[in-house]
Amino acid sequence: MIGQTIAHEPSVLGKRKIKSAFCCFTTSPSGGVNVARLQTVAVFCVLVALFVVSSTAQTTPANPKAAQQITIVRAAHLLDVRDGRVLENQAGLVDGDRIRQVGPAASITNEFGRGATIIGLGNSTLLPGLVDCHSHILGNPKDQSPTADLRMSSPQQTIWGLHNLQIWLAHGFTALRVAGESDLAYGQFALRNSINQGLVQGPRIVSAGNFISLTGGHGDADPLAPDQALARRPNLADNVNEVGDAVRRDIKYGADWIKLMATGGVMDTTSDFNVQELSEEQMAMAVEIAHRARKKVMAHAEGTEGIKAAVRAGVDSIEHGTMLDEEGATLMQQKGTWLVPTLFTFQHGVEEGASLGADPASVEKGKKVISYQQTAFAIALKHHLKIAYGVDDDPDFVSEEFGALVRGGMKPLDAIQAATVRASELLGMSDQIGTLEMGKYADVVAVTGEPLVDIQAMESVVFVMKGGVVFKMPARK
Repeated sequence: MIGQTIAHEPSVLGKRKIKSAFCCFTTSPSGGVNVARLQTVAVFCVLVALFVVSSTAQTTPANPKAAQQITIVRAAHLLDVRDGRVLENQAGLVDGDRIRQVGPAASITNEFGRGATIIGLGNSTLLPGLVDCHSHILGNPKDQSPTADLRMSSPQQTIWGLHNLQIWLAHGFTALRVAGESDLAYGQFALRNSINQGLVQGPRIVSAGNFISLTGGHGDADPLAPDQALARRPNLADNVNEVGDAVRRDIKYGADWIKLMATGGVMDTTSDFNVQELSEEQMAMAVEIAHRARKKVMAHAEGTEGIKAAVRAGVDSIEHGTMLDEEGATLMQQKGTWLVPTLFTFQHGVEEGASLGADPASVEKGKKVISYQQTAFAIALKHHLKIAYGVDDDPDFVSEEFGALVRGGMKPLDAIQAATVRASELLGMSDQIGTLEMGKYADVVAVTGEPLVDIQAMESVVFVMKGGVVFKMPARK
């Protein structure tokens, strides 16, 4: 036998029990800067940091050289997501956190197998790690009540976020774009940075900051009565200058993307999804500042006029696009604007109704907006818009968007490309992730079945590797 062949569990990686810890920070519930609270939270962060130090040996390989070992991942099938070819009996040679070679399993094993860890995945199909381009990671996703964020501290939301990230990983999503959070302390940045530093485990993250919104708009986190209102939050911008301030604050604290609320939405209690909120001039200012800082801009846009205003303003991606029309699609096609349609979350919202605490007003809006979805998506496909995968939902359902895209008119390969090669392009990471190619990160997943034949195979992820580290193996039979 050449090397060590492992059918169910790699001897070095599979037996590692991952424990995670992190440090985050918070602000006053009122949204203002509360020095006393920040000092209290600083003490909390120090205590958590001590826990991180004490658990480092369990969040990283016991042997510091383990991450640099040679691993061969082999399976009966490999999907080349660039052209849709299904290659038989293939293997990936993993050296540290990178892919060193991809090719026939027999030749790779013969050449490199001696001393390597060989992970045999049987009749599975290998794909690159998946990318969710519209995620919200903080807090409890099963609490959809209007005051959910107000009843949970920033540290608690961030701990929930760490928990949620493990669910994304288990479903094969090794990279995320966070489409903004309400947390003024930017817990999503703390998680992103901690993952990059190796303090905790999770997907690769690029992230927006807060939701830049009008007062009373879709990103206004204050649902309270006028005599109980919160202090004004820095993400609110009612004119061009205030947009500039909000964008610069997000960039100051580490935003990779800027999130604009071009229209109203569904999950707040006051806005109208068909009404444009930020003006075209405000959005153009945000784009100018962000692009000058080499950041990108996404716009939540459901209503028709808001979509077109955001595209004219120069945003890089439209989120949802639920009421897209021919004129809007033509503009997007001309400018190369991306669409992240998030079809499933609207469908799921109608199914769930108020069962997770959503306000009746939000439930009714969800029922109304869903009627526009299929027409808009058909227009997007007709115009061959650049489409990336995003779920905008509880990570337990992150794989459901594949089926929604195919039901909406996409071919299975197109849906898979939206979560791999296309998504990596949107994130500006095509040279690092999105395909199984030499030199890219060893982000590898395997699914049972043939996803080009049955897209539901994408919901049956049996193996997950991120950066050469195995997070999931097939269950023992």
